Amino acid sequence: MKFPTTFSLKQISEIIQSDFVGDPDFPVLGMNEIHVVEAGDIVFVDHPKYYDKALHSKATVILINKKVDCPMGKALLISDDPFRDFNKLTQYFSPFVASIRAISNSANIGKNTIIQPNVFIGNNVTIGDNCVVHANVSIYDNCIIGNGVTIHAGSVLGADAFYYKNRPEGFDKLLSGGRVVLEDNVDLGALCTIDRGVTGDTTIGAGSKLDNQVHVGHDTVIGKKCLIASQTGIAGCVVIEDEVTLWGQVGTNSGITIGKKAVIMGQTGVTKSVPGGKSYFGTPIEESREKLKQLAYTKKIPEIIKKLDNK
Repeated sequence: MKFPTTFSLKQISEIIQSDFVGDPDFPVLGMNEIHVVEAGDIVFVDHPKYYDKALHSKATVILINKKVDCPMGKALLISDDPFRDFNKLTQYFSPFVASIRAISNSANIGKNTIIQPNVFIGNNVTIGDNCVVHANVSIYDNCIIGNGVTIHAGSVLGADAFYYKNRPEGFDKLLSGGRVVLEDNVDLGALCTIDRGVTGDTTIGAGSKLDNQVHVGHDTVIGKKCLIASQTGIAGCVVIEDEVTLWGQVGTNSGITIGKKAVIMGQTGVTKSVPGGKSYFGTPIEESREKLKQLAYTKKIPEIIKKLDNK
């Protein structure tokens, strides 16, 4: 998430009421999660295990719960609860604004686009030309939809990320201030759910096609010309490169990468990153040819045991 204008380190510290280390005029351009930070961004860290990763990331401002040595060219915001204060910044820069009508006055809808009855379109949504949005679709605030996109009935774009911190009093939600971006000629089947990014974008690349009942988690990036079959569940922060095929009921771990032109067979659990250009099957995931050999050998076990018993 980029701020509407450059803020100073001191201004940010005043918003969250924290101490800071660095030049009070140090420029702050935005905020983001660790896997997508850029120079000028704030990243938060609240566990010593991840201090080094955050301090040496591309982020130039680290929101941290302990005063540590500050790397050269960076600044620190010292907080007793970085998770809470990251939420404060999301509320400040991307507050929830309730809608007062089914299709917001601030929505921008392109030429020859058809909006069927009972569709909800939130604030600052952009929809391109020659799209079809079928009945009972909900498109939350700030979503970006390209040209030639079809969204079938009951799909939801822009719901919050499934991201919580476990506290003694219960689960504390990390607020979502990001967007969903559908590029040109994407098709979404019925009852798909595409969560928005926490601070960045959940993106589906041009020409990709999703079947009914596909879920895409926060900040995931799906490449161009991907094919994703029904009941697939894609976790947050996943990278799916171009021309990948995921068959029905595939599930993934978060933070993995599926390489270009990979084919993931039905009911596979993608437990780790896999290179492109190959076919995969099973849980834990393996190359499909090897996995199918193992299953064939497994079927022979009773016969082998019988032969051994007869000796």
